[in-house]
Amino acid sequence: MGREQWKKIWVGSAGNMVEWFDWFVYASFAVYFADAFFPKGNDTANLMNTMGIFAVGFFMRPVGGWLLGRIGDRKGRKAALTLTVTLMSASAVLIAIAPTYAVAGYGGVAVLLLARMLQGLSVGGEYAASATYLTEASAEGQRGFASSFQYVSMTAGQLLGLGLQIVLQRTLSEDALHSWAWRIPFIVGALGAGIVFYLRRNMLETEVYAHDEGAQADPERGTIKALLAHKREAFLVIALTMGGTVAYYTYTTYLTKYLSQSAGMAKPTASLVSFCALFLFMCLQPFAGKLSDRIGRRPLLITFAVGSTFLTVPIMMLLRHAGSFWPALGLSLLALVVVTGYTSINACVKAELFPTGIRALGVALPYAIANALFGGTAEYVALWFKNGGIESGYYWYVAGCAAVSLIVYLTMRETRTIDLHRVGAEAPADAARVPGREPVAD
Repeated sequence: MGREQWKKIWVGSAGNMVEWFDWFVYASFAVYFADAFFPKGNDTANLMNTMGIFAVGFFMRPVGGWLLGRIGDRKGRKAALTLTVTLMSASAVLIAIAPTYAVAGYGGVAVLLLARMLQGLSVGGEYAASATYLTEASAEGQRGFASSFQYVSMTAGQLLGLGLQIVLQRTLSEDALHSWAWRIPFIVGALGAGIVFYLRRNMLETEVYAHDEGAQADPERGTIKALLAHKREAFLVIALTMGGTVAYYTYTTYLTKYLSQSAGMAKPTASLVSFCALFLFMCLQPFAGKLSDRIGRRPLLITFAVGSTFLTVPIMMLLRHAGSFWPALGLSLLALVVVTGYTSINACVKAELFPTGIRALGVALPYAIANALFGGTAEYVALWFKNGGIESGYYWYVAGCAAVSLIVYLTMRETRTIDLHRVGAEAPADAARVPGREPVAD
């Protein structure tokens, strides 16, 4: 992989890291600011309200996916990526300055809600723009490896958030964290977004997009009408995302809360378990992506779905009684190793399904819909089961979503050898005989 391609991957990943730092610190610090925006009372109910607002951000993701996906297909990947980080910076500032319930009543909730809506718009476009950019910027035969850095950067952003949380937990009192220190990560996120904005202003466009003929001439480029010509691929993105996104959010953003509130661990210990498990998970992504470039995408996806379907319930039950750091870390890491089969390659699999002129929107909108329905509601569903006294019901819910995706993985075609320049085009008769080229029909 050449220096120019590494530069593209670095800039795309750096922005993605800041985006997901801002996105995840909301979830990881929610245990501290939940009571700040609602009347004192039931802690679980206040956390559910705060997570409900978290879910609203996911429901804005389809809008962001449509808007920024359209921009990515019509104006370029660079334009979409620059806009996403601008929106994320604005949302981080709003959360950092949001007034509490004691100061402005439910006015603070309104500011929090607006900020989450902006974050939803931003991340709704960021995922697709980043997935498309990293996939298109990769060298021949290295798309799985290159696109795996999307989840490397996403996880790095979450690790930074968790790392900051651990530092604050060990240097500040519990009262300080609940009263004002929870604002610190959002200030950090806003500053980081400003730096990435500068980097993205000077980033290079991908060759696949730049060399696509008729980029400005086609009036249907990046439109819903053009996407409807690829309905099968769009539904495939929703179905293959379903199990992966529920499992991912269960073992990342929800894990710390589960360990502290259900398993009875101290918050600092729960945060440390999540931090260590996520660090090792991050390191696994490029290796799994590289493996998919050798053996294909489907074997990894199928391995993930089988593992999640049959291991989720026992892992979650054992985690509830883990008791200490090492057993909890081992179980969390086992779960994340299974999830790696999805996270390491899902970006390139989705991008490989669509032609250049509709690739950003084709990835963005269906993926955002799936996340709104399953990823964004994962924590809320988990807390709903917990509040209803049937927490184990959530374990079966996660396993069931994975089982649905397993059916999809078993029936979908392999995408590893697809030519990004020819997706959706009529391939020559001998294309199937050319190594590395696979004709793809609409």
